[in-house]
Amino acid sequence: MRNRAEDVTPGSGVPERLIQATIALLAEQGPAAIKARTVASAVGLSQTSVYHHFGGIVELVRAVADYGFAELGRAFSRVPVTDDPVADLFAMALACRRAARGNPHLYDLMFGLSTRATYRPPAESASRPSGRSAAFRDAYAHVTDVCARAVRSGRFEPQEPAVAAAQLWSFVHGYITLELAEHFVEFTDPVTQVLLPMGVNFAVALGDSREDAENSHQVALRGHGTP
Repeated sequence: MRNRAEDVTPGSGVPERLIQATIALLAEQGPAAIKARTVASAVGLSQTSVYHHFGGIVELVRAVADYGFAELGRAFSRVPVTDDPVADLFAMALACRRAARGNPHLYDLMFGLSTRATYRPPAESASRPSGRSAAFRDAYAHVTDVCARAVRSGRFEPQEPAVAAAQLWSFVHGYITLELAEHFVEFTDPVTQVLLPMGVNFAVALGDSREDAENSHQVALRGHGTP
């Protein structure tokens, strides 16, 4: 069985094709479609290819989640680094939302929200949730780094950037999860009516002035827009 880090490398042949087929099936049919036979058939192979390259469907699913986090990390890397770390953080929040809306089932898989039992391997399994994967850590490092900049700049009060990042991660993905579940259908524009003011409140609670936080969030919104 190949190493999963190799499996998510773009252009890596059969493993890459199986990962892309799984992502497409998730987008089109949801988690119920993710079976070894179905995935392999989508790329014209036998189901033994899944076991040969990944070991099983659970390992394939984890490789797909890692691929999703690698893509999220690339999206973060495309967010311009400015002299306004609070604006940069909100731009990253918008990038997360955009990725989630692009393939909600993949997002569910990445964050352990799927109801498919095989997405949650046993505690002793080597294929544990994505919070331990290198792909997740690489993506998450972007968030921690910007939080560190916010602390150094004085926009946030002195604190551990990792703690601020964990809080930011929690509120952003809490919002995304609820939006994907259509909890904000009564709002005409949940980004400006819910996500943006929540981000402002978050920044103020961490030490920013309300005026600066509001300006930063508006700058990010204008720069990146929403789908």
